Amino acid sequence: MARRKRLPAEPVEAPIEALSHEGRGIARIDGKVTFIDGALPGERVRFRYTDRRRNHDAGRVETVLEAAADRVEAPCPHFGVCGGCSLQHLDPAAQVRFKAEGLMDQLERLGGVAPEVEEPPLTGPLWGYRRRARLGAKRVPQKGGVLVGFRERGTGYVVDTRRCDILDPRIGEHIPELARTIDGLTIAERVPQVEVALGDEAGTLVIRHLDPLGPGDAEALADFGRRTGLGIHLQPGDESTAHPLWPEGGVDLRYAHPAFGLELAFAPTDFIQVNAAINRDLVARVVELLDPQPGERVLDLFCGLGNFSLPLASRGAEVTGVEGAESLVARARENAEANGLAARCRFLVDDLDHPAAEPEWGGAYDAVVLDPARAGARAAVHHAAASGAARIAYVSCNPATLARDAGDLAEYGFRLARAGVVDMFPHTAHAEAMALFER
Repeated sequence: MARRKRLPAEPVEAPIEALSHEGRGIARIDGKVTFIDGALPGERVRFRYTDRRRNHDAGRVETVLEAAADRVEAPCPHFGVCGGCSLQHLDPAAQVRFKAEGLMDQLERLGGVAPEVEEPPLTGPLWGYRRRARLGAKRVPQKGGVLVGFRERGTGYVVDTRRCDILDPRIGEHIPELARTIDGLTIAERVPQVEVALGDEAGTLVIRHLDPLGPGDAEALADFGRRTGLGIHLQPGDESTAHPLWPEGGVDLRYAHPAFGLELAFAPTDFIQVNAAINRDLVARVVELLDPQPGERVLDLFCGLGNFSLPLASRGAEVTGVEGAESLVARARENAEANGLAARCRFLVDDLDHPAAEPEWGGAYDAVVLDPARAGARAAVHHAAASGAARIAYVSCNPATLARDAGDLAEYGFRLARAGVVDMFPHTAHAEAMALFER
């Protein structure tokens, strides 16, 4: 086994040339790339090494000797430790520019394409925007009991969080109280995770517990729910075991698309976009770009619970939605029925990473929506192209796989008409994107 290189004992000074896609400053020291947490392009910093490897090194800023013009004071006391966000020290407008430049670079470098038009960035609220989150929980006696929060950057440790301003305030302002509540449980050491699921009006917490609740535990959790107005679910096993504790029957989770007169219901463990304002604008933009006409056939791949399908159907399109999770397909059908769109929607279950050569949802379509997970839509791209669609809207949570798939679509005869960044996660280096391809 190769020995880990000894780290220099003294800090090192270096100029910062650029920002990596992960939001770390890039320096070259004796010709070797070093990624430095907390550094920005144009700065000169003093840093300490945290890792040394064959191809690159890593470090963390100790002192900023010459600050970049875009540097701002990070408002969060946990910044630099918490892994929840890494760019609070960069001006928000500069964050968006960084993400947009990264998207264009990856499209050209990985996909060999460039958009004919760069879409204006989709931006929204900078704080209190996260309605979905998975928080760690850990009892640490030397720190006073149970900690609840995001993990520390680069470690599995839970941050001792006093408040979190990127979380919706309905939970962000109650983290210490939640930690005290869990600390008072008889099974406090067996609660590793709390999942946050907030709708427009109601919200719930899913408490993961590895042992059965003891005497008084259920009442303590229900009391927390009563005080904060948040529902409480318990999850003793996998996601299928999640069930309501308080109130009886659970809370009614839903979010609206006001521009389309729609409301979509979801379960606490269902996937929904974390940023409600951005999601509304993103869906409206996709519908505008595809411009479905009454009677046109639209294929929505990776449709989830109908986030794009129902707004498209509300414009008169005949929509076929495909999703790998049976529970989400069931929810999509229920949402279509509840919104009076069942006659214009059909939803099917299929593994879109390994679709059949001639799937049930195959055939001719006028337009396609692709909204895959981080791995992208490589296997589904062939079917999207073979559908005869003139327009494909691609919503991506990973610009690298979008760029790869854009290269494939170019080989199928599509041009990249428009592309732009979607700032779904302000103050993080995570970039999302949307693109329109035309045959």
